[in-house]
Amino acid sequence: MKKYAYGWITALFFLVSIAGHWTFGWFAYLDEQTAQHAAPRVSEYLVVMGRDTFENWQSEFLQLIWQVVGLAYFLYIGSPASKENDDRTEAKIDEILKLVGRDRGEALIADIDRRYLRHGGHAMPHGHDAAYPDDRGESR
Repeated sequence: MKKYAYGWITALFFLVSIAGHWTFGWFAYLDEQTAQHAAPRVSEYLVVMGRDTFENWQSEFLQLIWQVVGLAYFLYIGSPASKENDDRTEAKIDEILKLVGRDRGEALIADIDRRYLRHGGHAMPHGHDAAYPDDRGESR
């Protein structure tokens, strides 16, 4: 659960805010019906609140969700628009490491790739690889 705390907190905020929106909307609807000397009807209230809710979601929630979640997703999968173009720098560093000695340089490059590239999830934090298990689940 700790891994998804941000998602759970966001869901809680969403549920509390939508419940508050619909509750206060009900009281406003009752006041409006009382002022018009009309009997409140649940079906009419549901139509009005549904319309208001979707208007808000269309203009704010969906736009924001696309910007935040969509951009984060495309950054995570490494779309061309999210790349920072460090391929050239990496290639230079790889060549410098190879100068250390073919076998030693290749071993260093393989070790760095194993520790810092995304193999099945997020990249490991820099410089903290000893505390994290390797691909076989053993600590390094």
